[in-house]
Amino acid sequence: MSSSRTFENKQPQRRASSGFDFLKGVGQVTGGTLLSITMLTSSIVAGGLVGLAISFRNLPDVRQLRNFLPSETTYIYDIKGKLLTSVHGEANREVVPLDRISPNLKRAVLASEDSHFYSHHGINPTGVGRALVVNAVAGGVREGGSTITMQLVKNLFLSQKRAFTRKLAEGVLAIRLEQILSKDQILEMYLNQVYWGHNNYGVQTAARSYFDKAAETLTLGESAMMAGLIQAPEEFSPFVSMKLAKQKQKEVLGRMLELNWISQQEYDDALKQEIKLGRIRSFQGSALPYVTNTVAQELRKKFGGEALTKGGMRVQTTVDAEFQKMAEQTVVKWHKTLLSQGLYKNQIALVAIDPRTHFVKALVGGVDPKVSEFNRATQAQRQPGSSFKPFVYYTGFATGKFAPDSTVVDAPVSYRDGNGWYFPRNYDGGFSGAMSIRTALAQSRNIPVIKVGKAVGMNRVIETCRTLGIMSPMEPVTSLPLGAIGVTPLEMASAYATFANYGWQSPPTIITRVTDSSGNVLLDNTPKPQLVLDPWASAAIIDVMQTVVSSGTGKGAALDRPVAGKTGTTSSEKDIWFVGTVPQLTTAVWVGRDDNRQLASGATGGGMVAPVWRDFMQKALKGVPVEKFKSPSKFPRPKSN
Repeated sequence: MSSSRTFENKQPQRRASSGFDFLKGVGQVTGGTLLSITMLTSSIVAGGLVGLAISFRNLPDVRQLRNFLPSETTYIYDIKGKLLTSVHGEANREVVPLDRISPNLKRAVLASEDSHFYSHHGINPTGVGRALVVNAVAGGVREGGSTITMQLVKNLFLSQKRAFTRKLAEGVLAIRLEQILSKDQILEMYLNQVYWGHNNYGVQTAARSYFDKAAETLTLGESAMMAGLIQAPEEFSPFVSMKLAKQKQKEVLGRMLELNWISQQEYDDALKQEIKLGRIRSFQGSALPYVTNTVAQELRKKFGGEALTKGGMRVQTTVDAEFQKMAEQTVVKWHKTLLSQGLYKNQIALVAIDPRTHFVKALVGGVDPKVSEFNRATQAQRQPGSSFKPFVYYTGFATGKFAPDSTVVDAPVSYRDGNGWYFPRNYDGGFSGAMSIRTALAQSRNIPVIKVGKAVGMNRVIETCRTLGIMSPMEPVTSLPLGAIGVTPLEMASAYATFANYGWQSPPTIITRVTDSSGNVLLDNTPKPQLVLDPWASAAIIDVMQTVVSSGTGKGAALDRPVAGKTGTTSSEKDIWFVGTVPQLTTAVWVGRDDNRQLASGATGGGMVAPVWRDFMQKALKGVPVEKFKSPSKFPRPKSN
């Protein structure tokens, strides 16, 4: 507006001065010359008006605001509704309807920004006139004279640069907007759109940040302080200067009193009210980073990154925050214990899954997420060692050719494959002769499992793994039954959970439900189990794995209830495991080093990981009734094929 004022006041003087100099030079001016000057001036004015008309014709179409959805923060909760973290891009915003915003705040904002909001049609001539006077005196743009509608269209459509043409555009768009939206709709949109400082967009996130309460419960004093932030949020923030914030609060309350919107008593009481500040919430860390990062990855795959950071989703996870913290504390405790036992630089990952739903109940990706956010539970593919053997024996059982008591011979053997001759050995270097599959798994003998794998075909073993959700590259080589592949703890826990549920499987997930900010369901992960494995073979491998815990390498995992599980130790002691289950909970625990070097000579899953598993499960199952596994005799045995 000031640029227009300057042009109108000074340019005619310059043109007169030039004309006077011209007359002095030529002594006279003809009528034709005057006519030419007049026509030229008229052409310039007309051209300017046409230019403005064309530019206004190219302004954005405000009708699209009927379907406008502002970017909103996504909130992630635990299974009981406890907020774990928020995910957003630049704008941290939670949209709320107008009837859930305190009347105190609505009046304070209107008094401060646009007291004639409900009587004008987009622009306020009085406000514009006042701004023109202030700007003319200042010699530049100092006061905008903008209505709330003009501010809204500026925030949504126009640049923040102060200029006369932008003000004209604001006015045109504001008038157009008031023709298609009601006053309440405009005010609601404005209050949810405006920036309140400290990365808070919209009244709800601002109220929670500044006063730790919802926007609908703001008092008059709090509302006046918030309304005073709009012109310069960080400058007048009570987090920055309570003195300046109180000063602006007093100005807003004074304006409300002047308008007779509040009484003198309300004014006095609001000024005396003690202000209890909340805390700056934007970009704060997650309470459970391993959980929330896994959730975010799952959401990105399903909906895309834009929806995650701007879609305002409400996400309920499968995890109880207190249960997860217990799991994390268990990992930290055993990290220190294993350090004292010589397992230097050890990392631990733990995943617990409910086999009945395949809901993740705990997920710990390492010792300390503050040091490293790398999630070893979902991202680290490590060799499972002998904890892979149940997949081989299950495959044998599913063919109908083998049963838990089938005899295999643990004796020297050699195989020729693409890499030459292969001479498998047992962990202790010896051989034990004829034994049952039950005994072979309980003692974790290598020769018998390779023989069973060869008998049923390694490709069938790979098919079993794929069915169980293990997608790492696999080759049908002789060493496959010994676990010479990469798997994640999440994959192992999910696979064993399918055995524990007798072949019934749902996709493993850490998310139960996702809605938008209005409550519309976007994702419902209610379990839809499918029978993917043979029930008898599944019950049979569970039965055999109970022997591993009762009298085999997994005795360190024994509880006061039936437990099925398997130890895992790689030949170079780089990875040690225990994966085990009760009917209500399946847990995989892995211990290794990030640099993939040897943990310690003699480090085994049975000796060092089974106790970790046992400690966690004792806490996890506190108060949970004891249940027995179903016997294989409850299911029909598959016919030999």
